[in-house]
Amino acid sequence: MNRRELLKAAAVLPLAQAACSRSSFAQALYPSRNITMIVPFPAGGQADLAARPVATALERILGKPVIVDNRAGGGGGSVGNAAAARAEPDGYTLLMTLSSLAVLPEADRLFDRPVAYEVSQFMPIARVLADPTLLAVPASAPWRTAQDFVEDAKKRPGQIAYGSPRPYGTLHVAMEMFASSAGIKLLHVPFRGAGPALTAILGGTVQAITAAPGTLKPQVEDGRLRVLGNCGAQRIASFPDVPTFQELGYKDVEFYIWAGLFAQSALPAPIAIRLREAMAQVMTSPDVLKAFETSGSLVAYQDAPAFSEFVATDSKRLIAAVKKIGKVE
Repeated sequence: MNRRELLKAAAVLPLAQAACSRSSFAQALYPSRNITMIVPFPAGGQADLAARPVATALERILGKPVIVDNRAGGGGGSVGNAAAARAEPDGYTLLMTLSSLAVLPEADRLFDRPVAYEVSQFMPIARVLADPTLLAVPASAPWRTAQDFVEDAKKRPGQIAYGSPRPYGTLHVAMEMFASSAGIKLLHVPFRGAGPALTAILGGTVQAITAAPGTLKPQVEDGRLRVLGNCGAQRIASFPDVPTFQELGYKDVEFYIWAGLFAQSALPAPIAIRLREAMAQVMTSPDVLKAFETSGSLVAYQDAPAFSEFVATDSKRLIAAVKKIGKVE
């Protein structure tokens, strides 16, 4: 470095040190005001179920209000996800979202629509829930096992109707992942939400759905629905006798309705660490554990490194499933 370059660097250094000092000071005070946690779905859904007890616990730990903002719209949560992606990366706008985070940009690309956001715009902070989806049919249906269902579907391609909240939503992709692996064709009937889809199968409008264990458990206990298969990699305690699809030979079927907390990818490291430390406390909170257990979902906590790896692996599965589904209206 020559003398001129040395003098130039020396002049810049105090400014850089001052900026760094101001940044560190601001981060040390985090949070100094209210935090917004965007939930890109209506109240009462899986993401909302995850967000509310977590927000309450975070508020207690961080010492500032954490406000849940249900910003639904855009089909599958794209409006809320995009709003979080565009927010200032300062730790004051967080996102509690579902596995459809990776699906929606691919659906936009399929239809040559402007992509609302990219997964790369987000930094995973913590996974909180990861329920496998289960295949359910009416208790009055003739199928006693998943194999019965598959054999009948092969005889009647496109005639067995199943419901889901929307095209390319979590439950649509889960069912199509199973159908593709089993080599069957089903009739997809989209509804305006998970509640109407559940009502449809109970009323006989459709003959199958996939849903989270907590959604199905009361209906199974009341003798209204029967569960035939589990999309997870392992059996679960709430349905110990239900085999996984992988056990049944459908090796490509693995699907979870997971919920996780995200921030923007440019979030400063000290704030990310503060949020990760807080979430580690949140996920051992007795109130949070009880809230999830009551709703039928067990905690499936992962810190940022493991969650990032999980999102990458899960996204590959989901994107492959969306590409197989192709264009549907």
